[in-house]
Amino acid sequence: MAGLTQFTQDDIVLDTQRVVTSTWSNNTNNLQVALTSSTQAVFGSATSSGAHFIEIYNVDPATNTSAEVQYAVAYGHKAGSGSLDFTSDTGAIGNSVSRNIYSQYRQLVFGDSGDTFTFDGFTPDDIYVININRARYKHNLKPGTLDLRISGSSTFETLFLTDDSVTSTGSAIITNAGRQFNIVSGSLGVRLGSNTTQVTDSGSFGLFYPDSGFMILNPAAVDHHVPTAVPDTTSNNDSKNHEKLHNAIKGAEHFIIDSEEKVSSQYYFARARNNQYNYTTNPSFVDNNGNVIVDTFIDNPTTFITTVGLYNNNGDLVAVAKLSQPVTKDFTKETLIRVKLDY
Repeated sequence: MAGLTQFTQDDIVLDTQRVVTSTWSNNTNNLQVALTSSTQAVFGSATSSGAHFIEIYNVDPATNTSAEVQYAVAYGHKAGSGSLDFTSDTGAIGNSVSRNIYSQYRQLVFGDSGDTFTFDGFTPDDIYVININRARYKHNLKPGTLDLRISGSSTFETLFLTDDSVTSTGSAIITNAGRQFNIVSGSLGVRLGSNTTQVTDSGSFGLFYPDSGFMILNPAAVDHHVPTAVPDTTSNNDSKNHEKLHNAIKGAEHFIIDSEEKVSSQYYFARARNNQYNYTTNPSFVDNNGNVIVDTFIDNPTTFITTVGLYNNNGDLVAVAKLSQPVTKDFTKETLIRVKLDY
């Protein structure tokens, strides 16, 4: 066998593509169920995980070991209302879960600027949060695919929510959490109406951060359509406001959002020219004296290519590609094999 063949720049091609899939487990397009864990969604304690957020599963985690967290819902309040204070000590009023949640997402979006969440000119004291599980959305959520419906019960209208990325021709405000789009009434990235304000004096329905995988909903706007989601802002009270949002999403049975992933592929074109790789170093082809056992291989050598090995400049084998079937090689044939590495 001939020595190693050095790749040239013409032999190497880099290609990057965006792959879009459903965000939910098993490539489910529409997540119609919103199931919780009885061990996680425990209330009554200011320090429990359930007081901070409720994790939503695709199947019942109590009966199915394949259950996976799809997203989580939370409630935040600027002053800490709507949840229990962590301690009753003097000066600790308002130091609660809801204040932590609000501060956490404000910090993620605005950093140390001191800005607060404003929805088309309206600045409420509280927010709802829908945070997609990190393992679900790969590189980012895909703008224009959000189709979230919220409904309190059969007696109330169903609220259709999407982002306005298509309406805004792809433009977005850039924040510390990446791109920011408005969440508006509509579908497939197109808002219903001529502006983002869907509720008089209450602003838009929310903000969408596809690069960080979460959405901030404006309770004041949502409440106009789904009264059962009205937050209780009583101080030092276990109001379970995030459970109200969860029940409103569960009642509508409709949540669609796609994920995007950049897949980079490096193509190596391995070429075996007519005078290359026609002999083998397999010891079974020669006798103890080094003579070729099969006489026809002396004047008419033939090999079978089954594997391509990629080596670095130090001669270390770094990747191996297997062919689906052997390729016959002799002096009358040239072979071109395309090796693809995804990362």
